[in-house]
Amino acid sequence: MELRTLEYFVAVAEEGSFTKAASRCHVVQSAISHQIRGLEKQLGEALFERLPRRAVLTSGGATLLPYARTCLAAATAAAAQFADRSGGVGGSLSLGTVGGLEGTVVPALLGEYHRRYPGVTVSLSGASSPSLLTAVHDGTLDAAVVAEPRGHQSRPLGSRVLLHDRIMAVLPAGSRAPGRPLSLEEVSRHPVITYGPDSGAHGFIREAFAARGLEFHVTYATNDVAIQLALVTERVGIALAPRSSPLLTADRRIVVVPLEPAISFRKMLVWRLDNQLGAPLRTLLGLWPEQAGRTSDEGAGPLLMSPRF
Repeated sequence: MELRTLEYFVAVAEEGSFTKAASRCHVVQSAISHQIRGLEKQLGEALFERLPRRAVLTSGGATLLPYARTCLAAATAAAAQFADRSGGVGGSLSLGTVGGLEGTVVPALLGEYHRRYPGVTVSLSGASSPSLLTAVHDGTLDAAVVAEPRGHQSRPLGSRVLLHDRIMAVLPAGSRAPGRPLSLEEVSRHPVITYGPDSGAHGFIREAFAARGLEFHVTYATNDVAIQLALVTERVGIALAPRSSPLLTADRRIVVVPLEPAISFRKMLVWRLDNQLGAPLRTLLGLWPEQAGRTSDEGAGPLLMSPRF
């Protein structure tokens, strides 16, 4: 019974599809099917019920699944242990990020990571928080920096706080004094430019409006802060953007003011807890506390340990 075959088996079980499992494992579907058929022949019974649009574990497959996961976790742990013993960490790390992190400690963290572990290949993927969370859950990404997840998560997640962020109102320069707060009631009377429903920040903004009994209607929805600000300079409306974005301090054609009440949320690194951590991710987490207090974001929280969701 080969580890690669068990990896394919677990992928099909978790994805519920031979096609999705092949995409996850970066192989053609025929390779997955061939290995699973060989495993079923070896064990003497079917592991999946093959339905038209999905694959469902049989009782035999359900029996095998925890053993397969244990074997894969043990192999990963052994590889990580020997990498540590040899003093060198290699392999790859897939990390997802939301936008606007260039002004945070993340670049410095990855810079130090590269200097200490040059043998690790790091792949960075940018997307919205919900999309990145899905990728972490299904194993496509090892970890991701996202807006704090809201609600129940399908799999247990570990987390560490990156920063405490706040949504700010952005208006054309000269239209309002910089220190004068803007109420949500005032915002609701103007066209709103902010994140779309596929963004993690959108939910926090929507809930803040709902708490005041206000309708939240986005006239221009975009997750690109640069475009949000460009529309403000064209006097299309008021943008609602995160304070952590360095773009908010780089354009003299705009004025940034606090909201009343404040809309606060956290950005954090998340990863799955039901998988054995590989050496690349473990070493990244080991560097995280060293960067505490090095962020230059005014009012941003330090890189603190956070409880599990």
